[in-house]
Amino acid sequence: MKPKGTRFEKKRRSAGKPAPSANRMDFLLQRFGIRLDGTQIEQLWSYHQLLRQSDAELNLTRIHNFENMVVKLYADSILPALQYPQLPSPLLDLGTGPGMPGIPLKIFRPDLHLLLAESRKNRTDFLKTAVAQLSIAGLEVVERGIAPDFERPVAGIITRAVEPMADTLTRVAGCLQQGGFVFFMKGPRCDAEIEAAVPAFANDYELIADMAYQIPRTPHRRRLVVFRRRVAPVQARAAAPSAGKHPTRVIESESNAIFKELKKLHGGRGVKKQGQTLVCGSRLTGEIFERSPRRCRAWISIGDRIPPPEQAPEHMKWLQLAPELFQTLDLFGTRKPLLLCDIPVLDVWNPGEKAMDGCSLLVPFQDPENVGATIRTACALNVDRIILLAESANPFHPKAVRASAGTVFSARLFAGPFLSDLPADLPVVALAASGRPLAQTRFPASFYLLPGMEGPGLPAKWQTDAVAIPMAPGVESLNAAVATAIALYEWRRNPG
Repeated sequence: MKPKGTRFEKKRRSAGKPAPSANRMDFLLQRFGIRLDGTQIEQLWSYHQLLRQSDAELNLTRIHNFENMVVKLYADSILPALQYPQLPSPLLDLGTGPGMPGIPLKIFRPDLHLLLAESRKNRTDFLKTAVAQLSIAGLEVVERGIAPDFERPVAGIITRAVEPMADTLTRVAGCLQQGGFVFFMKGPRCDAEIEAAVPAFANDYELIADMAYQIPRTPHRRRLVVFRRRVAPVQARAAAPSAGKHPTRVIESESNAIFKELKKLHGGRGVKKQGQTLVCGSRLTGEIFERSPRRCRAWISIGDRIPPPEQAPEHMKWLQLAPELFQTLDLFGTRKPLLLCDIPVLDVWNPGEKAMDGCSLLVPFQDPENVGATIRTACALNVDRIILLAESANPFHPKAVRASAGTVFSARLFAGPFLSDLPADLPVVALAASGRPLAQTRFPASFYLLPGMEGPGLPAKWQTDAVAIPMAPGVESLNAAVATAIALYEWRRNPG
């Protein structure tokens, strides 16, 4: 069946431009310095037709113009074999999608044994159909994502994937043989990735080639970056507890029950239900190991490259995640291990009790980063009691923990009622844009500071005697955490 052309292609044909055909494909490839024999052209044309026929239903590629497909898909996939003729075999195409660069590369180099690795079912179904239709020996589909626990030996890895090089080098730790090669097909601006990967993997890989080239007769510039592996593959399946002091679990599927529970910790509801949170940052995790080792439940890393530190408690598990799963959990893109830890249960604040001396802070903020930043500021300015109103985001949301720099674990936090349920006679100093100037305020000896919520601000009953932070004309409001910080600083500077 001949694929239907796009409207753009039809317009070109009506203007006298050549229609898509195997001969036209051959002509274009020869312009790029790629010469295929008749059988190879027929195979590539057959693959092109199948890709076009399946794309509408499976959404396999964003490139639909025929000449662009030849340039950006087929020629781009083949040119690494011209840049580096000594491609090793077997060669694993990591994250092949609908088969690039693997299928065009295999057609060009039939001597190679190609493994097409892909985890998405619609694409693996397409790949299996393509392999069966092309009937090319030495072309296999690997129906899974590649993680450190994939241990089938290969002599080389090639990838057009957009993930950082360092992530890929970690990902292939279980399958790439000693002396094997990783070929990164990149755009011209990949220096930062190289600079990050080279020192991080200096013991395991060496950078042996960085070749800049251009697809002939086009403006498209490319880089082929090649690493060679110095060491033998890492056997990354679950290790017996005797292999180390931490029980180890390898997780490579997003359907894994543990991973599903970890994902729920991205929301305050999941944090509250599980009584746990995710913490990132070597300084903060080190402090938790030192101050609260019993809270630590699991060390979460990309594969087994970064083990738990020496001070980590022995009861803690080591969860080794496939790179794509870890990336899902890594809210801040640090690519550093995460710590799963228990959170404290908050005492309930009693509004009827007498106010303590000084300032007690009422927090209604719904943004976890505002909550975390406010708790950090309150601790720095010696606020003795911080009351999280029912509207507030969970103070142990991972974003709040990070914004607080860990002070949520040491602050005196209490669970409070809804803002609307605060007693009317509570000694409150409220912050509102319509209030009297903050600098003219004398703070009581005992009071509750109440900033407004993001957006809605304060209920009307608290605005009648509120204080305000003067702002330049045209500026409606300050960030909630910033406004609270200014008010607390003014209280510490002039306590009344």
